[in-house]
Amino acid sequence: MENPVKQDRLITLKEVSALTTLSKPTIYKRLKEGNFPKQIKVGRNRVAWSHREIFEWIALQASMRPVG
Repeated sequence: MENPVKQDRLITLKEVSALTTLSKPTIYKRLKEGNFPKQIKVGRNRVAWSHREIFEWIALQASMRPVG
């Protein structure tokens, strides 16, 4: 499957939550466990995520689901 994200952009936690359907606490829990894309510090008190990395993570999750 070709990645439709041609140019990467930074997205907020709210957008990450909407794309993945994960709650904000679950996102931070998975980050702590090391099985979620790392955030990018964009300011003193602000972080964002790579849209491309989130899309790739979603694709990986879909590829690991059981068939049948």
